[in-house]
Amino acid sequence: MPAPKGNRFWEMRSTHGRSPIFKSADELWDAACQYFEWTEDNPIITSELVKFHGEASVAELPKMRAMTIQGLCLFLDIDEQTLANYEKKKDFFGVVTKIKTVIYQQKFTGAAANELNPNIIARDLGLVDKTESKETHEVNLKAVKEDFDDC
Repeated sequence: MPAPKGNRFWEMRSTHGRSPIFKSADELWDAACQYFEWTEDNPIITSELVKFHGEASVAELPKMRAMTIQGLCLFLDIDEQTLANYEKKKDFFGVVTKIKTVIYQQKFTGAAANELNPNIIARDLGLVDKTESKETHEVNLKAVKEDFDDC
């Protein structure tokens, strides 16, 4: 038997959608700090061939693990859109901004110290060297001359 016309069973739900994982900004910050600590406590282990007095051996070396928004979201078991939604909330905006700043700063300083690949991190952070070609300067110079000719 079909449901009666105008049936609105969905309005009978006590809640709509999943409850927020973090009820307060402090809870989100505490969870983010756990991710920051985990990142520091779990470096990436690389192997390197070491030669000393004619003998070779393989040494395991810890390397800095870059913090990422994606890594944070995996750690928190949320997706990036959920984090963006938290950022839109007045109470959470400052905390999400601080989290993003910590991640940015960790990657920037890691790249500056050559602990992380500077080229990869620069691209990730949106840092680029601006180079202009000779043609660009010639076009700009020509435009400036034309402006002065009009005077």
